[in-house]
Amino acid sequence: MKTWVRISWILALGVIAAMIFGSGAWAKDKEVVIGFTGPLSGPAAQYGKDNVAGMEMAIKDINAAGGIEVGGETYKLSLKTYDDHIDPTAAINNARRLRARDGARIIFNPVFNTLAPLMEINEQPGSEFLLMAYTSTPAIDFIDNDLTISIPPPFKAYAWAYADIAWEKGWRRCAMVVTLGAYGDEWRQTFAKHWEEIGGKVVADKPANYYTETDFSAQLAAALAKQPDFLLIGGPSDTTALVIEQARDMGFDGGLVMVDQAKMDYIVEEAFGGDMSKMNNVVGVARTLDIAPRHIIEPFHNRYVEEYGKEDTSENVLHYSAIQMLAAAMEEAGTVDDPRAIKAAFKKILPMEHEKMLVAYMGILDTRLLVPGTVQVIENNEYQTSVQNIWWAKDEEEFKEIVGKIPERDVISKYLPLERYVEKAKSMK
Repeated sequence: MKTWVRISWILALGVIAAMIFGSGAWAKDKEVVIGFTGPLSGPAAQYGKDNVAGMEMAIKDINAAGGIEVGGETYKLSLKTYDDHIDPTAAINNARRLRARDGARIIFNPVFNTLAPLMEINEQPGSEFLLMAYTSTPAIDFIDNDLTISIPPPFKAYAWAYADIAWEKGWRRCAMVVTLGAYGDEWRQTFAKHWEEIGGKVVADKPANYYTETDFSAQLAAALAKQPDFLLIGGPSDTTALVIEQARDMGFDGGLVMVDQAKMDYIVEEAFGGDMSKMNNVVGVARTLDIAPRHIIEPFHNRYVEEYGKEDTSENVLHYSAIQMLAAAMEEAGTVDDPRAIKAAFKKILPMEHEKMLVAYMGILDTRLLVPGTVQVIENNEYQTSVQNIWWAKDEEEFKEIVGKIPERDVISKYLPLERYVEKAKSMK
């Protein structure tokens, strides 16, 4: 009798459980895994962690708002990260692990040295993934790959804008101490070519490995011996700060032009503790508070500082925006696991509302997302008015149309067409 009662209770509990699960009361939302492989240790670790932090914040916001709705199902986003030490073999192994083991169909990477090898595997049949490339190198936009999206502006826009500023300041002699690697090599060659075309002179080229070195005195001494008006420098922000400090300690008080990977506000606040004395006559990517209207960007800035205990960077902001775009694209495409459909949906969802995007992503041109390249100068211990450069408009009329769609703020807008992008834009219209 006791046995029969026990069996009856077990059956009853089974029926109740079936009813609960069948009703969805205990049902769990499905999950979309977003992958990341990049530098999370070593001298470039902070750069990699800044990428991840922006992704984390966006995923947290999307999930708190209920996730995404695709095909009648609710999905929450999750992030899986691996350290690749900027080693191409490690990056490839990480990507394959993310795709096969973790189920990621979207993978982020922030260094061209590892992005180029990843572009050789991300279209392999049966193992496809959408490669979200956080690199400004223009070379990536002219590699034949249908499953890549480049997140920041091409650095050529920054190079042209920097050259204009340097020329207006009366600087004529440039010495270069830029990071080694494919990204740094292309930066140096691109800037040097343009600088000499407009009449400037490159008096020294002394590259250094910003990912492994911390003492740049030999390269700086050789460069400064040529008496330049300014130095073109840069790599990750932490090691770029060391270059600035060492150059100033060696008595150089001329101009400093930073490649776009280095961020002036991060260096001011995190490396120099808010002291701007070493940063006068520095030209670089605009600080985050000046790349978007204050009412949009300041809440993000304050929240980031509170949650992470340090200054935010454009890596945080642009990766936050990238995740928001991906979420909208998956909903538009009606799929979370078809990389081609997700990428195709970007044309339909852009531009998005600026409050969600933080910055003005206006569209996509094949591989490259269309967002202004905003630059700034520090003079007399103050940030000057930033300049947003529109580099993809086919003519002045379209330039004005684009500017009219961007929320107004205290900024100078400049038409800075980059020939190959403009030609591609014209061919795709």
